[in-house]
Amino acid sequence: MMPSAEGNTYMSTSEQPLQKKIARLRVSFINQLPARLEQIQELVQLIANQSSHDQASISELYRAFHNLHGTGKSFGLIDLATIAEKAEGFVWKMLDAPDAPRAINWAVPLTDMIQQLREQIQSYADGKSLHHQVGAESFVQEYSHNNAFNNTAPLIYICDDEPEQVDYLVHQLGCLGYQVKSFTQTTEFRKAVMKQRPDAVIMDVYFPHGRTGTDELASIKEATGRELPAIVLSGSSAFESRLSAVRAGSAAYFTKPASPMSLAAVLDELVEYKEEEPYRILIVDDEPEIAEYHSLILEDAGMIARKIYDPSMVFETLKDFSPDLMLIDMYMPVCNGDELAALVRQFPEYVGLPIVFLSTETNAQKQFNAMRAGVEGFITKPVVADELVASVTLRAERMRTLRSLMVRDSLTGLYNHTTTTEMLISSLANAKRQQESLVMVMIDLDGFKSVNDTYGHMAGDQVIVALSRMFKHRLRSTDVIGRYGGEEFALLLKDIPDNLAEELVNEMRQDFSKIIFCSGDKQFTCTFSAGISMYPDHDSSEGLRMAADTALYLAKEQGRNQVVVSRKKYE
Repeated sequence: MMPSAEGNTYMSTSEQPLQKKIARLRVSFINQLPARLEQIQELVQLIANQSSHDQASISELYRAFHNLHGTGKSFGLIDLATIAEKAEGFVWKMLDAPDAPRAINWAVPLTDMIQQLREQIQSYADGKSLHHQVGAESFVQEYSHNNAFNNTAPLIYICDDEPEQVDYLVHQLGCLGYQVKSFTQTTEFRKAVMKQRPDAVIMDVYFPHGRTGTDELASIKEATGRELPAIVLSGSSAFESRLSAVRAGSAAYFTKPASPMSLAAVLDELVEYKEEEPYRILIVDDEPEIAEYHSLILEDAGMIARKIYDPSMVFETLKDFSPDLMLIDMYMPVCNGDELAALVRQFPEYVGLPIVFLSTETNAQKQFNAMRAGVEGFITKPVVADELVASVTLRAERMRTLRSLMVRDSLTGLYNHTTTTEMLISSLANAKRQQESLVMVMIDLDGFKSVNDTYGHMAGDQVIVALSRMFKHRLRSTDVIGRYGGEEFALLLKDIPDNLAEELVNEMRQDFSKIIFCSGDKQFTCTFSAGISMYPDHDSSEGLRMAADTALYLAKEQGRNQVVVSRKKYE
C-alpha cells in the first residue's frame, strides 16, 4: 500500500514523492555499475600479474564484491547481488589462505563470475530484467531531521564505507526518531566517538586496507576502557565473521541488507537506560525513633521513605505519596495494624498494595490472623537491615510489575485506554493549577484494515510498534503517550504552544509516511491522520477528547494523511 500525496496540504512543494527518490537513486547506482566492474577487472589483472599473493589487492577485491552484494540487495537487484555474493565468498577463501600455492587456478572462476556480472549489468542497461527484481523500493534518499523537540533521542553512529547503505539507514532510523550520524571512513568514525560517545553504533565488518569493523570496535574499547553498544553489519553469515563480532563485544549481527525495523528493535534494547524511580515506602509506626530507624535503613538502600505516626493520616498520605509498599507496626494506639490493613483494603485502588507488618510478635497464630487481614508479609523486630531491604525490594518490585501490566499495553508498552483517560483528567487538572497549556492529539492509522488484510497481522503489529517507537523517541518524558484502541493513539503534550504542537505532529506524520515496512518480499508504507484540541480552548477532559476526535474525523473525511486543529468549544 503506497499512500498518495494528494490532498496533503502540509507537504512542502520541494519534497519529491517517495517513488521518484527511489527511482533516481536506483538508476544512479545502476549507472555506476560499469565503472565498478572495470575496477574489479583491474584488480583481478593486478593480482594475476603479481608473483605472490598481494593481500592488499585481494582485500580491495573482496571489498568491491562485498559492496556490490550488500548494495545490490538493498536496491532489490537480486540477480546481481547473488553473483556478487558468490564472488565475495570465493575471494574470502583467497584471503583466508594467503599461503596457498599459486598453482591454484583462481582466475578462471573469477573471470566467469565477472562475465556473469557484465551480462547482468547489460541487462539492466537494456531494461530487460529490472521488472523481475524485488525490493527496489527499499532504498530512499536521506531525510535530515533535527529532532529539535526532544533532544534526548538516542544518538546512533553508522559506519559503513558504502554511501548508499548509510543513506538508507540514516533515512529510516531518522524517521523513527533517532539522532543519526554517518561515517564512511573508520578514522572519522573514531574521532567522532572520542569527541562524543554515541548511545550505540551500527558498524560494517569490512573496510579498505584490511581493517575490519570489529578491529575498530576492539581498538576503541582498549583506548577508552569501555565497550560501545554495537550492531555489526556484514554481507557474510560465516561463522568466523560472527565469532569475531562477538569477541569485539557486538550485541547483534545482521547480514545485509538489514531491516531498519529489526535494527531499531535491537537499538532500543541497547540504548534504553531506565533510570528507575526509587521505590516509595510508607512507614506507619507510633514510635518516631523506630520509624526513623527503619527509614534510614531503606533510604541508605536508595529508597524513598515517608513516615507517619498517626494512623488516621494514612489515606491522605496514600493519595499524596502513592507508595509501592506499606510497612505497618502491628500494635498501635487508636488503630492496630490489623484494623488499618482492613481499612486500606476497602479502597479498590489499594487492594493490590503490598502491606508488611513490623512487630515483635512471634506468635504464629497471631501472625496468621494478620495475614488473613490482607497482609503480604511479617517482619519480626528487631529487623536485620539486609533482610528488611531484601524483603521490601522483592515485594515493591513485584508491585511495580503488576501495576505496569495493569496500565500498559502489552504490544507497545504505551499506556492503555483506561490509564490514558485517567491521565487526561489528572493532566488537565494540573494544567489548570499551574496555568499551563495542554494539547490533546488523537491519531489514527490510515487504511490499517487493508494492511492487516493484505500483509497479515504480524505486519500490522510492525506498523503499530514503529509508530509507538517514533512517539517515544520524539516526545518528552513528561508527555503522555497512549494506545487508545487498536490502531488509534492519544498524546497529551504538556505546556507547549499550539502552533508548535501542530508543527510537531505534522513533522512526525511526514516522517512516518517515509518508513518502509516489509512483509516477506513485499514492501509497503503507511500514514496516519491526526486531530488536535487544546486547553484552555476546551476546559473539560470530555471537551478536549471530543474536540480532538471530531478534528480527527475531519482529517479522515478530507482525504487522510493530514492534521486538523480544533479550536471550537464543545462544552
